[in-house]
Amino acid sequence: MSAEESERSRLPFEPNKKRQKPAKTQSKPAAQPQESGKQADRKRSYTKQEMAIPQVVSQRMIRRVAGFCGVPTALGISVLVVSYLLAIYSKIQLPPIAVLLVNMGLFGLGVLGITYGVLSASWDEERVGSLLGLGEFNTNWGRMVAVWRETRQKNS
Repeated sequence: MSAEESERSRLPFEPNKKRQKPAKTQSKPAAQPQESGKQADRKRSYTKQEMAIPQVVSQRMIRRVAGFCGVPTALGISVLVVSYLLAIYSKIQLPPIAVLLVNMGLFGLGVLGITYGVLSASWDEERVGSLLGLGEFNTNWGRMVAVWRETRQKNS
């Protein structure tokens, strides 16, 4: 485990070793020699079950996305309906630019709600997390940034 990996906390469902990309070859060699223990560990492929997000965590993410994305999106649709009904039945004409800007703002919040819903969920199977998920968001954002930096350093 490298120093960077030990600095960030590992996910409960994250595999211990990094999965290697399969080598692109056009023809297979006739016989492959046995590899040493470390090389065999590195080339080990993980099953879908090992790489998958646990059911409890994914359901938690879905509930949060539904709330943080669904509420602003429903409000955006409601603004369209209410502005239409006001224009038809009460002859109140709202400026179209105001309706557009409010809708764009609410739909934009809905898009951000998708990201926040996933990152604010507790990724630990045993821990539910808080209602708004601010602590979980900070933890998960830190994990994500650490992996981005690690990947960028490997590719440089």
